[in-house]
Amino acid sequence: MNTRSQVLLWGAQRASAAILALCIVVHIATIVYAVRNGLSAAEVLGRTRGNAGWLAFYVIFVAAVAVHAPIGLRNILAEMLGWRGRGADLFALVIALTLALWGWRAVYAVFA
Repeated sequence: MNTRSQVLLWGAQRASAAILALCIVVHIATIVYAVRNGLSAAEVLGRTRGNAGWLAFYVIFVAAVAVHAPIGLRNILAEMLGWRGRGADLFALVIALTLALWGWRAVYAVFA
């Protein structure tokens, strides 16, 4: 992989980490709020269903995960197993698409 691609992946990893940090804080704060106020799962879903703001938030959350995790996994495989090249890149892409699909499916289930 050329230097430009490596720099782009590094930037994507760092940017997605920043987005994930913010999303995790919001997500945990929401959980704490729900628990402290005794909200049931049905009440939480009642507040999220059809709410475009929560849909956008969780779509961004899932997108950040789908970018961040495969890049990190690709780097771990390269460092620990020496797995580099197109095979490792394709594996990371499959992981990214799988995470995105599963995540967006979960988001849709909460929104719809």
